[in-house]
Amino acid sequence: MSNSIFAFGLGIGTQNKEGDWLEVFYSAPCLGAEKTTLDALVESTNYEGGNSTLVLDESDLNRLHMNLLKAGNIEQAELASRLKASTQPVILCVLATDEAPSNPAEVYLKLQLISHRLVKPHSTVLDGMFGLLINTAWTSEGPIDVRELADRQLSARMEGRTIEVFSVDKFPKMLNFVVPAGIRVGDAARIRLGAHLGEGTTVMHEGFVNFNAGTLGTSMVEGRISAGVVVGNGSDLGGGCSTMGTLSGGGNIVIGVGEQCLIGANAGIGIGLGDRCTVESGLYITAGSKVTVLDEDNQVVSTVKARDLSGQSDLLFRRNSETGAIECKTNKTAIALNEALHAHN
Repeated sequence: MSNSIFAFGLGIGTQNKEGDWLEVFYSAPCLGAEKTTLDALVESTNYEGGNSTLVLDESDLNRLHMNLLKAGNIEQAELASRLKASTQPVILCVLATDEAPSNPAEVYLKLQLISHRLVKPHSTVLDGMFGLLINTAWTSEGPIDVRELADRQLSARMEGRTIEVFSVDKFPKMLNFVVPAGIRVGDAARIRLGAHLGEGTTVMHEGFVNFNAGTLGTSMVEGRISAGVVVGNGSDLGGGCSTMGTLSGGGNIVIGVGEQCLIGANAGIGIGLGDRCTVESGLYITAGSKVTVLDEDNQVVSTVKARDLSGQSDLLFRRNSETGAIECKTNKTAIALNEALHAHN
């Protein structure tokens, strides 16, 4: 057995009537582990190596508590002790290696590693995850397999209760699983688990952040960050703007936004932006858009497809008000965020 692992987590799971996992909540997932902690996992449970998901009973947790204390891992030892009081199934999920997940417990551990800022988007393998997740009703009584929802609703009504359904999705709200330090979010329903919100990020009510995507630092998000899109520190997304999902903008183009960029209100990008770029309000740039490149004297240098400019820095994209042509020139204006908007997160 290897002396190291990629990640592990002690969690509380929810199952459907068939015993399939709907979701797992890991309050303190760990990226990596020292050999003493790994030895404690082996000595306390049935873990025998590899990527594994185990259901623990009280005796397992007692042993794990004591062995983790001996290993010096106080945080996880205290968590193991506290979980002994759980009336819901307690899970130990160990990922010895970072490979495609094989069950929902592994998917949820990886998504929470991202949302806890332990790994950045694109830094863990999520291949095939959709096929592992069960379509779930996220309700006032917790997650319910959507196939079991009607029966649960009827039973609740017969008892004089109403089950409120907040969404039907394979992904829950991120903030029901983790609230990272230093953020503000106007509407929790618009942040999916697996989003990465950097410290100093504010997501306004119409902002949206998908899984395996997000911000790396201070940003004001009033637009859409689609799956896989990463926004660099100090960049702002204006109201109603949009970013195409990674790889959707032109086959092999990775959609991302560098540092100190501004995407104006109701604008959008289907190409990547380097640092210090600006996209004029209302302008949507797709990979195939024809762009007239101008020099400092506003003279035409060339006409290219936008994909040829993907990832380049210090660019200003605008639409010519007379001809309607998309133009690009060197961006001489630094984008300075309004520090007051991000203060006291």
